[in-house]
Amino acid sequence: MAQLTQEMIDELNATGIKSFATASKDGTPNVVPVGFLFMGPDGNIWVIDNYFKKTLQNLKENPKAAFFVWTRDFKESYQIKGTVTIESSGADYEKAVKMAHDKNEIYPAKNLIKMKVEDIFYVTPGDHAGNKL
Repeated sequence: MAQLTQEMIDELNATGIKSFATASKDGTPNVVPVGFLFMGPDGNIWVIDNYFKKTLQNLKENPKAAFFVWTRDFKESYQIKGTVTIESSGADYEKAVKMAHDKNEIYPAKNLIKMKVEDIFYVTPGDHAGNKL
């Protein structure tokens, strides 16, 4: 299992919109912007599903996902891949709902997607782009 550094976690939690990628069972790709993507207290990446349709269907068919983080100073960027579980009840789900509603009541927080980080790749332009960390 790949391990995020504290610097990566800080950037993950601080940056705004991230690109969240999934694929259907037959391999059709899908990517959506997400604002609620951050390191959860359990050590997994948490993604709050407010408006997922194809994304949720893809995750049910194929639990692999990836996202991209570019640091706030645009000097470093990472691609993070892993396997997800979907929660729609329980203590962690309720925490996610509260977080979304604290931001704005309009967010429905339908599901909590938890991603176990399995691979991290350096994607900043240069000779090391694409290298696994």
